[in-house]
Amino acid sequence: MPLIIPDKLPAAEALKDENIFTMNRARAASQDIRPLKVIIVNLMPTKIATETQLARVLANSPLQIEMQLVGMDSHKSTHTSQDHLESFYTTFDKFKDEYFDGMIITGTPVELMKFEEVDFWPELCEIFEFAKTHVYSNMFICWGAQAALHYYYGVPKHTLDKKVFGVFEHRNLRPKNPLMRGFDELFYAPHSRHTEIRKEDVLEHPELRILAESDEVGPHIISTDNGRQIFVLGHQEYDKNTLADEYFRDINKGLDIDVPANYFRDDSPKKEIMFRWRGHASLLFSNWLNYYLYQATPYNLDDLRDGKEDAWREAFED
Repeated sequence: MPLIIPDKLPAAEALKDENIFTMNRARAASQDIRPLKVIIVNLMPTKIATETQLARVLANSPLQIEMQLVGMDSHKSTHTSQDHLESFYTTFDKFKDEYFDGMIITGTPVELMKFEEVDFWPELCEIFEFAKTHVYSNMFICWGAQAALHYYYGVPKHTLDKKVFGVFEHRNLRPKNPLMRGFDELFYAPHSRHTEIRKEDVLEHPELRILAESDEVGPHIISTDNGRQIFVLGHQEYDKNTLADEYFRDINKGLDIDVPANYFRDDSPKKEIMFRWRGHASLLFSNWLNYYLYQATPYNLDDLRDGKEDAWREAFED
């Protein structure tokens, strides 16, 4: 089944070239089926690249999904054209009365700032509150995950002495959890961050479960018992070349940056990239869409307002 995207979205051509099934909204409206409504709060400065990455993993599913892009009204983007933002993005005030099956909040390179110092923090807090009542399941990625853990649970972030940068091995701690079904016992995921969430801080909150972690970089996937909040500290959605682009960009700027670990063969930037996280990236997002959206959300999203959600928790808890 297709991913429903706005007409003329730049990601459309890239997805078409990869033989990924997409559909415009007019065609979707002619079919007698309710697509899953997924809102993406894209905080990344490179918005088009992030749109394409997330569209790619969301489209790898047998479900019909309608993707809505959201930006911060309180922050002026300097890396994306205003025409693109006006054509494809909406703001919180435009959708705050609507209900959604799922929401994704991305990361953004403001890790070294205190949360409250980020210019769009008050607006993001409004969205966090909105997510409690108007979205069935939420996925927070990288800085977005750190911000959500801080907002909802008071889990602190800690500045690292050295940037976590590369592709790292992780353990699947809860293979019976719906989100982790089909994952190998060991799998890889990219990380690129200057801060971390520590395991001991997460374990102080019994409602949180660590689903996957790494000996090198700590917790990677965290979830609440009911799966309505999912926190991904790495970047399963990254493309093959994303870390390379970041590395060579910083090298060309004369910045001191290490070669991304376990990424280039033999850790040599002159050799090929070892792309070994794509399968688990697809699995992570397809499990989320299936178990926590398609199988769980009511057909009539207005039922979220009335508290008439499907009674599914006992069947999925492990």
